[in-house]
Order: sequence, then structure tokens, then C-alpha cells
Amino acid sequence: MRIGLRVPPCAPVPALAAFAADAERRGVDEVWFPDSQLLWRDVFAVASAAVAATSRITVGTAVSNVTTRHPAVVASAARTVAEQAPGRFVLGLGVGNSSVLPVGLPPSTGAELRTGIGVVRALLAGDEVDFGGVSSRLRDPVEVPVHVAASGPRNLRLAGEVADGAILLSGVAPAPLAAATARVQEGAAAAGRPPVPMTVSAFCRVTDDVERDARELKPICAGIAQNGGAQFLALAGVHVDVPAHVPGVYPDLVHAEDWDAAVRACDPYVSDAAVAAFAREFCLFGTAKEIVARIGEAADAGADAVFLQHVGSYDLPHALLDGLAAQVLPLLRS
Repeated sequence: MRIGLRVPPCAPVPALAAFAADAERRGVDEVWFPDSQLLWRDVFAVASAAVAATSRITVGTAVSNVTTRHPAVVASAARTVAEQAPGRFVLGLGVGNSSVLPVGLPPSTGAELRTGIGVVRALLAGDEVDFGGVSSRLRDPVEVPVHVAASGPRNLRLAGEVADGAILLSGVAPAPLAAATARVQEGAAAAGRPPVPMTVSAFCRVTDDVERDARELKPICAGIAQNGGAQFLALAGVHVDVPAHVPGVYPDLVHAEDWDAAVRACDPYVSDAAVAAFAREFCLFGTAKEIVARIGEAADAGADAVFLQHVGSYDLPHALLDGLAAQVLPLLRS
């Protein structure tokens, strides 16, 4: 079971590279950088610096997209990072919510994502691609694993059909996780492929008081409900009713610049009891022993890796790394 850490590119590149090196030194297996051109530094420039500063860990995008970036641009950027660290770079792709919405573009449809992934993979394999009557190929291609992030059933199946791996955005609650893993592997089976590796994304905090610390998750819980995840929440007994727009939060609930204000804005829609249940069911909030047990359950459900997130988009996850290195990883390794 590989342990990954989400690192928002919210600081100057040297600081991000140093953080990746520190994560490697302290036992983390993977670091994943999200892509949103207005919120953070360029993800491929950051990934290049991270692979240069490390020697062992996997570096990935979680995730880029084929809407704000043309598939040919994605392929070239991925090749550039991957050739610096053979076997250590993973290209994560998704519909692009936090990249596309701030510039007035819609997320990729399933068909658009499928087509974009096909172009990226063909170019990275050295094949010629028809771009509207113009046939072109990528010079000096490098094979790069492509993982697809998904939460809905259609894109989960798509990940199983076409990707080298799936990044599951459904959390670690047993029922939603089982449903998500089933959709991925159904897609793989339908395409005549072997089972696809799966990485589970989950918010994490090492704490002995979940009820106290769960409050910070209210915007996350509300954001999931807003983006079509209310049924997954309900599967785990978390019932919330959130309007399509919560005023006073920029740029959105999950990436709010003023997190305390976003928490207060969500108070009318997400109760303390609901968010505590969300923290315990969907997230890895708890003592180190509890977190290790839940990671084991995710492994039993078919996950090959977890990628852990802290709450916040504009600070580095130092506290989460400290908790992992001092308490969680020693238990896992033993």
C-alpha cells in the first residue's frame, strides 16, 4: 500500500521542491500536485522541480485536464517531466473543475475526456494523430502512465476502460468505495483489460478529537454535495442539503481563500453531527491507529494506494506530513 500526499503548488517553486524532498526523506511514497492555473504555480514546472529534488518517490499531477490545456500540450509537458525521472512521473487527468470554472469554461464531458486521453496516450507512444486533417506526432516520446480521477459512475468506468490507473474521489467510506471500485473494474473487464490499479483520495488529520476538528471539513462536505456527490454521502449516512451557490465564498467551497468564512457559510447546510460523521466515514480523521486500520480496509477493498489531503489550498501540509511521519507511517511499516 503506497502512501501519497497532496501538495498544493501554493508557494515558490524552490519551497515546493524542498517540501517534496522532505516528504521523501520522511517516508512518503508519492507526492501529487493539483493543477489550477489561477490558484497555483504551473503544475508541470513544479513537478519538474520536484523530480529533480528527489530520487525515489513518485511525482504526479492530481489532476491536470484537456480543456484549458490542449492534449498535445499535455503530452509534451508530461514527456518533459517524465524524461527527467524515468518511471517516477504519473500524469493524472480529470474533468478540470478548478481549472475550467474560474475562466468560464465547462468541465470536460466524458466523451471529451476519452478523446483527450486517447490523443495524449497516442502521442506519448510515438503514434501519429490526426488533428482535423493534419497528421502530427510528438518527437522524442516517452511512455508515461495516465491515471484518471473520477467520482461519478461513468467516469469511473472510463478510467477502467482507458487509463493505467484510477484516482477515486469517493473517500474511504465502505459502501461508496465498494461502488467506485466496482465501476472501475467493470470498465476494465468490459474493455478486456486486467484490473486497473486504484488510488483512493481522502482528507486526513491525525487527531484524538474528531468532533472538534471535523468542523474544518464543512466546505469539503458541502462542495461534494454541490458537485453531485449527495448520493455517495447518503450511502454512508451523511445527509446534507446544500444550495447550488453559497454566497460570499471565493473561488469555490473546496478552494476557499478565507477558510474560516467558508466554514461559517456552510453552517446552515452542514450540521456538526453531519460533518463529524463525514470525517469518520469518508475521511481519515482519527488517531494514528484508527487511520492505519482504515487504510487497511481500503486495501482490502482493492486500493493499491491512498493519497492524503489536508484541508486548505494555500498552505503546505506540514502538519499532516508531521503526523504521518511520526505516527502513521511507523505503524504501517510495522
